[in-house]
Amino acid sequence: MERYAWKAVLKEGQREEYIRRHKQIWPEMKDVLKTAGIVNYSIWLSGNELFGYYECEKGSAYAAKIQAESPVVRKWNEFMKDVMLMETDERTGAQPLLEEVFYLA
Repeated sequence: MERYAWKAVLKEGQREEYIRRHKQIWPEMKDVLKTAGIVNYSIWLSGNELFGYYECEKGSAYAAKIQAESPVVRKWNEFMKDVMLMETDERTGAQPLLEEVFYLA
């Protein structure tokens, strides 16, 4: 199973709003992630820096393709852009994959 990690930055003063929105994540957004084969998804926060990690049951290319084609994901990204700054990979429409340098199985 492929692992995928990404990073982003919260806009100043938006920590509580970001947390609130994720506590109320849309059911249709969860459905897209599940359809994409994404499991064990977690997002971590340190100051204003976000770190996300998930595993891709169907591969990261498939997960990126499903997300890039989803109107729900586009709507979610639009909804979130006032609270965070996130780079996107033009090829996939997803966050750029971080380089893995260590893994303990």
